Amino acid sequence: MKAEIHPNYHSITVVMTDGTEYVTRSTWGNEGDKLNLDIDSKSHPAWTGGQQQMLDRGGRVSRFQKKFSGFLKKD
Repeated sequence: MKAEIHPNYHSITVVMTDGTEYVTRSTWGNEGDKLNLDIDSKSHPAWTGGQQQMLDRGGRVSRFQKKFSGFLKKD
């Protein structure tokens, strides 16, 4: 096996959408970095039963809704 081909595995702090933090080990970033989550299990509709709204990243959802707004409407 080749030496030094594995990524650096270190501790980081993950910040949830509600501000809670926990420390885990990851290959992301550098030792001690903070990873701020945009969506997590406390804010994603799949885990909240649809009570939270998804963020519209880059207007994708609004463009889709505009494009197909009258698609299934019955007169």
